[in-house]
Amino acid sequence: MPSASCDTLLDDIEDIVSQEDSKPQDRHFARKHVVPKVRRRNTQKYLQDENSPPRDSTIPGIQKIWIRTWGCSHNNSDGEYMAGQLAAYGYKITENASEADLWLLNSCTVKNPAEDHFRNSIKKAQEENKKIVLAGCVPQAQPRQDYLKGLSIIGVQQIDRVVEVVEETIKGHSVRLLSQKKDNGKRLGGARLDLPKIRRNPLIEIISINTGCLNACTYCKTKHARGNLASYPVDELVDRAKQSFQEGVCEIWLTSEDTGAYGRDIGTSLPALLWKLVEVIPEGAMLRLGMTNPPYILEHLEEMAKILNHPRVYAFLHIPVQSASDTVLMEMKREYCVADFKRVVDFLKDKVPGITIATDIICGFPGETDQDFQETVKLVEEYKFPSLFINQFYPRPGTPAAKMEQVPAQVKKQRTKDLSQVFHSYNPYDHKIGERQKVLVTEESFDSKFYVAHNRFYEQVLVPKNPTFMGKMVEVNVYESGKHFMKGQPVSDAKVYAPSISKPLAKGEISGLTEFFGHKARGILAPRPEIEPTPSVLEGEVLTTGLPGKSHEMFFTWLCTLTKRHHRVGLGRHFPFLCILCP
Repeated sequence: MPSASCDTLLDDIEDIVSQEDSKPQDRHFARKHVVPKVRRRNTQKYLQDENSPPRDSTIPGIQKIWIRTWGCSHNNSDGEYMAGQLAAYGYKITENASEADLWLLNSCTVKNPAEDHFRNSIKKAQEENKKIVLAGCVPQAQPRQDYLKGLSIIGVQQIDRVVEVVEETIKGHSVRLLSQKKDNGKRLGGARLDLPKIRRNPLIEIISINTGCLNACTYCKTKHARGNLASYPVDELVDRAKQSFQEGVCEIWLTSEDTGAYGRDIGTSLPALLWKLVEVIPEGAMLRLGMTNPPYILEHLEEMAKILNHPRVYAFLHIPVQSASDTVLMEMKREYCVADFKRVVDFLKDKVPGITIATDIICGFPGETDQDFQETVKLVEEYKFPSLFINQFYPRPGTPAAKMEQVPAQVKKQRTKDLSQVFHSYNPYDHKIGERQKVLVTEESFDSKFYVAHNRFYEQVLVPKNPTFMGKMVEVNVYESGKHFMKGQPVSDAKVYAPSISKPLAKGEISGLTEFFGHKARGILAPRPEIEPTPSVLEGEVLTTGLPGKSHEMFFTWLCTLTKRHHRVGLGRHFPFLCILCP
């Protein structure tokens, strides 16, 4: 009985549903009175410019990158290396931050203001929805800071892998490479010196001879990032200098956290390196030595004086004193006393007549008394340093000095102001008016009114903007002086001395690719000598795609991505041949 009831119920439901169905004639009638709505095919063609790949594309090597660097010349050199590798891979390095797809921010951790600028740039990049890669000493020293969370970081010793980090960041990943480079457990100076590079100034090559230092200054945050001393071998540094001169560089800067400590970890010394370098400096080119702390140059004074008297080496040395109070120096753990500093300066002034000594001073270090500060003032008044970098003390997080009892902020500011007034009370170049000097012209002044040159003592001389002067030595008569410069007029019978070097690279041109990617090699494959050619590509064969414009470059970028062999494009680590693809 229950089943019969269910069958009856189902029949009733089916009857009800069928009654609601439309009859065939009704459906035919409705169809005739329906106006069909047809979606029209859009005949407008959206053609993408073959030279402009999609901005939101995650294909590596087609984006625009803006690089911002803060800090020392070592950091600037790192920034140039990263720019060169990215450009060699195919990325476009732009000076316009707003048009960039990714911002590479290369930071400095020496002072609070530098880190503040760094943080503000990160915030701005995030507001503008830019991809971000961080580099330099700030993220290396403190990668776990809250404002760095979720952001990609390239460590100071990993800059040769910047292409990988940028590539993964563009794909939406967060990558952090912070490890140290080692060989059989021994720490290395850093990334290879022969990497591609884009020099900010094509006439000036910055060479880092070592990274880190042997000190443990209580105020220094850079030590946390750069670590202990690790020097590059002499032959690698000499080779880099030779390569730079072959690319038209006329001035080399040697830099590091402490050049005076160079070689102590590898059984050599700074003078030994310098004597090797001066052998390869061409006529008309110059070498400038970077900062050295007093302890490590004391034992080399005789040799250093001879080197600084060399005609192709600037008679210039940057020796930070930081304070003229032995009590303060002890609290700083500087490992020298004021007498040591004076001994170095007095010796060099005697043996290298006219030498320029630059120095640094920190005002308001924890525990600095008025008497301590007055001793520093007297030192400046006595030596009248032509180049003096005055810094108000900033406690850097994680340093011993940050835990010390601080000098009141207003006192620090006043001492900084007072010492600055002492520095500006004398003009170091007045006595040079009327001198005839030979100067090397290397860049344009900030206001674009003059060319900037330097004389034998690395003193700044402004000269008229004559395009024939750039990169050459010119004889001038000094007719005016200011606090930080002199002005020179080329003498009537002036000779323009062109360095015996190659033509400089164009601004933005990649260095380090000359051997394989020079103008003579454009469009051909050049095999790396240490790598066997692959069977699928014949030596000397020209690769072409038949695609118009730069589309074939995009094709090879895609091909490299597909095969996962793109991480060292232009470096020859994974590619048995190095290719330049030209229209």
